[in-house]
Amino acid sequence: MKKKKILIVDDELDMRTFLSTLLETTGYKPVVASDGLEGIRKARQIKPDLIVLDVMMPKEAGIQMYRDLRVDSELKDIPVIMLSGIAKKTFFHSQGVLDAYTGQSVREPDAYIEKPPEAEELLQSVQGLLNT
Repeated sequence: MKKKKILIVDDELDMRTFLSTLLETTGYKPVVASDGLEGIRKARQIKPDLIVLDVMMPKEAGIQMYRDLRVDSELKDIPVIMLSGIAKKTFFHSQGVLDAYTGQSVREPDAYIEKPPEAEELLQSVQGLLNT
């Protein structure tokens, strides 16, 4: 059986290492990117089965990458787990403001986990979204 590809987009090396090790030892194929620009490029290149995306990053932040994913015809259906030190309520409020400002509404992420992530919670979300 082919391993499911999971794109991890986070600017923190420690977090990328933790997530990729956790996912690899659980049977997935992690691919990493350190910012939103690299993340969107890799998403287009490898067409991952799932994306774990940090909200706050330099260059292109996760909020913008998430919106880019949701309006891209080839990438819009890929499940996304948002991962952030920002409270869930704050993130959803910012999305509502951006929806109103841009006039373009995007659907909510498939899951939202606050940092630091609990390994079990993250794995449950991944497995639930990938039906594994």
